[in-house]
Amino acid sequence: MTDDAVFDEFSFLPAQAASAGVAAPPVRRLTMPLDDGRVVSALQYGAPGATGFEPPVVTFLHGAGLNAHTWDTTVLALGLPALLLDLPGHGDSSWRTDAAYSGRTLAADVAPAVEAWTDRPQVLVGHSLGGLTAAAVAATRPELVAALVVVDISPGIDPNGGASQIRAFFAGPTDWASRDELVERALSFGLGGDRDAAARGVFLNSRVRPDGRVEWKHHYAHLANRLAADPGTAAALDAQNEAAAVVRSADGWQDLAAVGAPITLVRGIRGFVTDDDRDAYADRVPTARIVDVDSGHNVHEERPGELGRLIAGVASTVRSAGDRDTRAGL
Repeated sequence: MTDDAVFDEFSFLPAQAASAGVAAPPVRRLTMPLDDGRVVSALQYGAPGATGFEPPVVTFLHGAGLNAHTWDTTVLALGLPALLLDLPGHGDSSWRTDAAYSGRTLAADVAPAVEAWTDRPQVLVGHSLGGLTAAAVAATRPELVAALVVVDISPGIDPNGGASQIRAFFAGPTDWASRDELVERALSFGLGGDRDAAARGVFLNSRVRPDGRVEWKHHYAHLANRLAADPGTAAALDAQNEAAAVVRSADGWQDLAAVGAPITLVRGIRGFVTDDDRDAYADRVPTARIVDVDSGHNVHEERPGELGRLIAGVASTVRSAGDRDTRAGL
């Protein structure tokens, strides 16, 4: 496995770019303090082969338990300048002491960063928790969003469906002897793709503590472990969580209803959004375009080329509409 002292976070990029058949783009890490002293961190990508950084056209928000690097291969296929945020509690962004990670709560942290690091309305792409966060940003800060792309999430999904596998995966120990153990655990749960992809994902989503033990970067593993270790507390929270899920679902539908920008739902047909969920989405968000992809939940990792091209098409449509408005004097 790779070692933190030898490899940096961008060490995988040349091989990924070569595999995608594109020139490696410039990339850098950005960090911005929030008013309460926490920080939000992100990656800024230039266009493939560029020597500098043009303003981002597309901004990406990842799902729970992931980080900005989960989008790397999709961005290579996209071929446009992009901003990839680490959600609070993930990657290099600060954890929330209140452990509040709903879409609406995260949107309040994310929007100032998008505003600071972009100079135009974005094609805002969000996967899973990031999709709910993106919808909340689009609803509350419409001037930041030109189009919304939501990947394999709906406000109405069953939390005991496919998402339960992710909770079980993170409800293991909070620290490990090596990253190899984390890779084996990911593969045993059918996560991470092939061994090389799983190793890359683990390296970019974990850190070595001063005592030499390895831990996940994100807060979710610690929260899941705490609940798994205290069944009484977990059982007591079940009813509260069920009620909270209903509230969050209502919030999510309200956010989507308030979005004025074009909406695209990308659904992995083997992912979390069932056929019934898809039908409900079509009924409740009738203006949304829904695209089914032969993938599981992590469409961006299983079908990065297809997703990147789809997002590029959305960006092209937004740009064309803007050009028409400019010519019309709007």
